Amino acid sequence: QVQLVESGGGLVQAGDSLRLSCAASGRTSVVMGWFRQAPGKEREFVAAISRSGSRTSYADSVKGRFTISRDNAKNTVFLQMNSLKPEDTAVYYCAVDPTRTTLITTRAYEYDYWGQGTQVTVSS
Repeated sequence: QVQLVESGGGLVQAGDSLRLSCAASGRTSVVMGWFRQAPGKEREFVAAISRSGSRTSYADSVKGRFTISRDNAKNTVFLQMNSLKPEDTAVYYCAVDPTRTTLITTRAYEYDYWGQGTQVTVSS
């Protein structure tokens, strides 16, 4: 079983930065990712990272602004978000893909474990 707890969300202004954290327990030596869901929209892929951290993947909308990283010694995954825009406003979820360690998928249904989410609101 895997448990995920996100933190670090908040209300910021456009152009500001936030760092999200996801504390994990259980079988987490696998691909981990971040997704987000805005009101009235489907959950969408944001970023993911391989077990070793050597491979990452980003949605086009966040490339160059967001950085995903992980500290395996602390079972924690981070999402550094810079140059935030109002369209980044959403609930951000941490997720685990228990079947992959290196190859990354952007499909939400491939991730079996999810956190409760943390709200990020960016004002203009």
